[in-house]
Amino acid sequence: MNQYSLTTLKNGLRLITVPMPQVESVTVMVGVGAGGRHETKSVNGLFHFIEHMAFKGTKKRPSSLKIASEVYSVGGIFNASTGQERTYYFIKLASKHQELAFDILADMLFNSLLKTEEIEKEKRVIIEEINMYEDTPIDRIGYIFLRLIYGDNPMGWEILGEKKTIKQIKREDFLAFIDKFYFPGNMAVAVAGRLDESRIKKLAAQYFGNFERKRKKQTKTIKLHQKKARVKVAYKKTDQAHFCLGVPGYWYTHPDRFTIGVLATILGGSMSSRLFWQIRERRGLAYYVRTEADFFTDSGLLATQAGVKLEKIEEAIKICLKEYGKIAASKVKSQELTRAKEILKGGLILSLEDSMNVAGRYLNHVLLEEGVRTPQRTMALIDKVMAEDIQRVAKTIFKPEKLNLAIIGPYKDENRFKKLLR
Repeated sequence: MNQYSLTTLKNGLRLITVPMPQVESVTVMVGVGAGGRHETKSVNGLFHFIEHMAFKGTKKRPSSLKIASEVYSVGGIFNASTGQERTYYFIKLASKHQELAFDILADMLFNSLLKTEEIEKEKRVIIEEINMYEDTPIDRIGYIFLRLIYGDNPMGWEILGEKKTIKQIKREDFLAFIDKFYFPGNMAVAVAGRLDESRIKKLAAQYFGNFERKRKKQTKTIKLHQKKARVKVAYKKTDQAHFCLGVPGYWYTHPDRFTIGVLATILGGSMSSRLFWQIRERRGLAYYVRTEADFFTDSGLLATQAGVKLEKIEEAIKICLKEYGKIAASKVKSQELTRAKEILKGGLILSLEDSMNVAGRYLNHVLLEEGVRTPQRTMALIDKVMAEDIQRVAKTIFKPEKLNLAIIGPYKDENRFKKLLR
């Protein structure tokens, strides 16, 4: 299974290489340890906007068409993503074109033109992206849930920003945030796929080693302290109700991180999970239902999401609450526990077959967690989870005062749903 090498360039930028000799491709991914949680209210959405503008032209490649043409001309793909705590840029292509990936990514990150006219044009694009998510309840409900559980602070704000904020962002804002957060000590490069490690180190030094900018990392602790249940109903005339029910969870390095991961899998991590069976297979109330645990550097959450018949939403929520209570009241049986562990380990193994997933996984370790954790170590930690651990964690997190319920649908009375959480 994947072996890796971690080195640090002279300027402080970390390089992680993960050889995958069984593939013919390579993914070069650059990560910045900054995202939505580092924004202020006046520039909410800026990190995502910076990501967009990186593709709009550089001194060497003065247009988005020029950048895209070079990648697509060799059959490659490229993209970026912004989260609460990190921003990633990547190119995946045939291994023989790996230098092109380094060249383009470094050019995008260090030589972006940030033309005012392109910024104004891209504002319209981002506003349409916001409109798209607002019209897509299955995606929108997650944003509403985050705001509900975190409140009015950067972890609860929209990654895309709000339309009024996007309209007010200026070129000077881009320059200030790039200068403050895009520096070698806050960045890393992950390369996974068919590669020659010595060649990769030379390319990293050539394209990223001359980038000099010394800054201090910005820390802003945002922890969850919830004392009563919360409900948020977003009225929308729909044919299906979407809800997200969850509780505060654990952070990346919490000792029970893998316990809560197994717990979420038992509840709603597969088509054999408790909630999938009870809500979809047994009663036919929903097409999709899932439970997931998300982790951040100093907090986390566990949440169940489903899209259900309008008239059956209370029934579906009650089923979730009942299953939360059952897993806290009695230990899971060994067969169910083993199945959940194998689901998690199997999913990890499948993900390791794609160089893009591998690069993202190791980059996440380097930027956000305290050291690299090999897949073998991850599976060993999953195997250590016992039935007693599942019950103990369930009793800790599934308390009435910690519940959060977000809903999108044609409902106006929040009290009808608050009653369910008492």
